[in-house]
Amino acid sequence: MTDGDLELRVAWERHLGRGEVSARWRESVVARYREPHRHYHGVRHLKWVVRHVAELAAEHPVADLDAVVAAAFFHDAVYAPSSRDNEAASARLAVAALGELGWSAERAATVERMILGTVDHRVEGVALDDAVLFAADLGILAADPARYSDYVRAVRREYAHVAEPDWIVGRAAVLRSFIDRDAIYAAVLELDAWEQRARGNLRSELESLRA
Repeated sequence: MTDGDLELRVAWERHLGRGEVSARWRESVVARYREPHRHYHGVRHLKWVVRHVAELAAEHPVADLDAVVAAAFFHDAVYAPSSRDNEAASARLAVAALGELGWSAERAATVERMILGTVDHRVEGVALDDAVLFAADLGILAADPARYSDYVRAVRREYAHVAEPDWIVGRAAVLRSFIDRDAIYAAVLELDAWEQRARGNLRSELESLRA
């Protein structure tokens, strides 16, 4: 077991429980992140999202940390670059798993809501728990330029089936959608440094697409 695997196992067991059923779901979910077409949305991404959730939650009083961590584990459990239903399918999988793990329908619905929110990561008016998940998922945008460039190349590999002209148009639209927002990360999280770095990375990538 690698350090990353151990880190994920510890987080899962702390927040989603132990036992045969729980272990089976954990192994199934992590295996999904190991699918060969995932060049960015893989285990490393999952590890960083779970890690960021823990770090942000340590500074902000989330209502249900277990639910946020569950949403982190399941948010990209279903991921096919050619599909537009990934978040919805991931949310359905989470609800099914959490039901088997004994979670109430209400708490499972909270996890479902958070996962569905990762479709666009809009932070206006969202609950703190949702804001923490969204920031954790988008932490890569605020990475140092070299790591951000690695992320861009990895995502492009995932979308290798898309012709370059179409990729440029689509990617530019995504970048502008973030740049044009009042905030990428919820103000309550006070991630000013993240916000500045993310905007710098996004603008630089957008300029590279125009070159």
